[in-house]
Amino acid sequence: MSKKRALGRGLSELLNENDRNYEEKKNKVFLKKIDSLEIDLIKNNPFQPRSNFNIEKINELASSIDKYGIIQPITVRKIKNGFYELISGERRLRASKSIGLKKIPAYIRTNKKQESLEMALVENIQREDLDPIEVAKSYEKLINDLGLTQSEISERVGKKRSTITNYIRLLKLDTIIQTGIRDKFISMGHGRALINIDDFNLQIDIYEKIVSDKLSVRETEDLIRKKKNKKPTKSKSKKLLNYASIIKDKLEKILKTSVKIKVNNDGKGSVNILFNSQKDLNEIIDRIDEYK
Repeated sequence: MSKKRALGRGLSELLNENDRNYEEKKNKVFLKKIDSLEIDLIKNNPFQPRSNFNIEKINELASSIDKYGIIQPITVRKIKNGFYELISGERRLRASKSIGLKKIPAYIRTNKKQESLEMALVENIQREDLDPIEVAKSYEKLINDLGLTQSEISERVGKKRSTITNYIRLLKLDTIIQTGIRDKFISMGHGRALINIDDFNLQIDIYEKIVSDKLSVRETEDLIRKKKNKKPTKSKSKKLLNYASIIKDKLEKILKTSVKIKVNNDGKGSVNILFNSQKDLNEIIDRIDEYK
């Protein structure tokens, strides 16, 4: 089955169309009624998995809407005080706002909040061209906010449980690497290889090498194996730890606050200066200025 076809399957097919209980549930949940709604009354869906929107694509869609109108209505559910919450169609809504439309055609669905959020999120995961980190965060929302298990998610989106696990594990990566995956500097395969490194500093070092040397996933895996098998000499490790400890004591004495220092075997690391309030931070800055 082609990727295009997989992304274009209907929601009922994705959620197991042969399941009679699901069909009964869907018929209760979805009451399709098209109405023209004021855009100002439509609130964003907090469970929208996409966080990056291509401005150029939005502008192209806006031009099309301006010329031909909205061919496919957005989908909303009614909430309190005459407002509506968006279920799907955020690109259409954004494009309509950008050209100053006051109203937009919408399917109004009546359903319980839990069912609406679950189905909206699952539908968006399948239908939108999300990057791996957006997909991972969507799965995480289904688990943390809606209480679904990975097995239940697997049934709903038609993917293996191991696939769900692999996506969620990407969220353990340093945020710099997550951004690299989102911006397509590296692939999900590179990310999965980097997860096996516990040291965040080493993660970043290898990530930078992947980008600069254009390493393949296989080359990345080989590099990680070599790094993990390379054992530092005890004298070098001890020397680095002693050096970090001395610097830590000096900084705490100067700044009058707790300081944490992390250092790897190559001598690279980070310094974490702790403070409890903005006032504390200002005092630390003053001490640094005085020390100059």
